[in-house]
Amino acid sequence: MDATTLKSLTIGPETTIRAALEVIDRSKRQIALVVDDEGRLVASLTDGDVRRGLLRGVSLDAPVSEVMHTSPTTVRQGAPDAATRRLIAERKLHHVPVLDDGGRLVDLALVEDLFGVRPNPARIVLMAGGLGTRLRPLTETVPKPMLEVGGKPLLEQIIAGFAEQGFWRITVSVNYRKEMVQDYFGDGSALGVEIDYVEEEKRMGTAGALSLLPERPEGPFVVMNGDLLVSLRFDQLLDFHRRLDAAGTMVVREYAHQVPYGVVRHEGDLMTGIEEKPVARYFVNGGIYVLSPEALDHVPEGEALDMPNLLTALNEADKRVAVFPLRDYWRDIGRMDDLEAARSEFGSVFRE
Repeated sequence: MDATTLKSLTIGPETTIRAALEVIDRSKRQIALVVDDEGRLVASLTDGDVRRGLLRGVSLDAPVSEVMHTSPTTVRQGAPDAATRRLIAERKLHHVPVLDDGGRLVDLALVEDLFGVRPNPARIVLMAGGLGTRLRPLTETVPKPMLEVGGKPLLEQIIAGFAEQGFWRITVSVNYRKEMVQDYFGDGSALGVEIDYVEEEKRMGTAGALSLLPERPEGPFVVMNGDLLVSLRFDQLLDFHRRLDAAGTMVVREYAHQVPYGVVRHEGDLMTGIEEKPVARYFVNGGIYVLSPEALDHVPEGEALDMPNLLTALNEADKRVAVFPLRDYWRDIGRMDDLEAARSEFGSVFRE
């Protein structure tokens, strides 16, 4: 990595988390490197560190010292590539800082430079059978996943995004105008993936079609609504799910609602204060999930079921259900204005 690019990844310990996220987003490397005034590596900061901080209630305006990882894995300058590859593979890393003998940051070794794109065998299940009623009249003749975004069908952009991240085993659940989807994508070879299909004979919700999978996945698998555009790193999501040994993981995103009035605080009959137009923040369902194979034991055969109900059933069965805060680009293309926004935003977020 050239010196200019490396410097663009560095921040100081007092940098705010908000500013650090801008560094991470600009670099597309999903990491910021915290250095002292002498250029010595102090810590690293990733999306995962920030998410864990957000779940603890840490403010985005707090310094990164409150959430940074102070013991990052590193390699010494001059270490053989074979040793670095082995370290990256053993610890499932995406990058590793390279330090000189004085602990100063001199490079960032990247997995793609050492390995190329690493194939990921995790199955991806895309729910693409919806009617798209809120997008009529466009969806009267074309299923919603086939509407054009960025010059190609939305579903093609989604599948191509997974392929770029090394995922190649794709299952698409179809129902409404299924022939248009199947005829267009076929077996997926044109996109460098393998696609099979689950055909819903009736509307089965966002989870019911999982009972139709021809075989039980061997490990954790991703389930995603087929009308979403996201810039999420799905390998990080899967790593998060495995690390927590969860039966299910729901990707959540922050939703803020501002009360348009001054909120009166009181104790009994006496006022204690007034908060002008406070903002309430919540985590809401992002339509992306990871399930372990055991979760399928809670999916009734051939019956309609939505993912929130499945995750609730896992909770009630004392299974671990995790939440993964999303701060990446996310767009649910459910309404006409969402479709227009996705079309205008696509080129600035993804490569056309």
